[in-house]
Amino acid sequence: IFIHGLESGNQGTKSVYFREHFPGMIIPLFTGDLDSRMAELRRVLAGETQIRLVGSSFGGLMATLFCLEAPERVKRLILLAPALNLANRALFKDRTVSVPAWVYHGRQDEVIPLAEVESIASSLFEILSFNAVDDDHFLHKTFRTIDWSGLLA
Repeated sequence: IFIHGLESGNQGTKSVYFREHFPGMIIPLFTGDLDSRMAELRRVLAGETQIRLVGSSFGGLMATLFCLEAPERVKRLILLAPALNLANRALFKDRTVSVPAWVYHGRQDEVIPLAEVESIASSLFEILSFNAVDDDHFLHKTFRTIDWSGLLA
């Protein structure tokens, strides 16, 4: 599943790429506040297991929260400039995720600070590949260079 960001949708650049290259990928449209979006995510993923969650920005926060709720259902987590800093820090306090996680975050991200995300991710994810890349929040230079076939296998 691909979970788009707050200011994006299921017709954005990343969604179009996934739809073209991975036709079986679930790419829903999320609207409303975090609670509404999480309710829709739970509905869309009801009964699914071995889930590969790809979340961009606010969608990265959603993917992480879902993984905290149901880690046994998630195979791997791929987060693109995840907005982990927008969550109440108490949500992550004294919790860890054992699901393998890959994070790609731009060093020039002016929307979500790299240092905050790296700090949260390094304490939250037990199995983490954190990739600080030469890019901005949208990761346009990086996105197509990621080994999506390998990560989504």
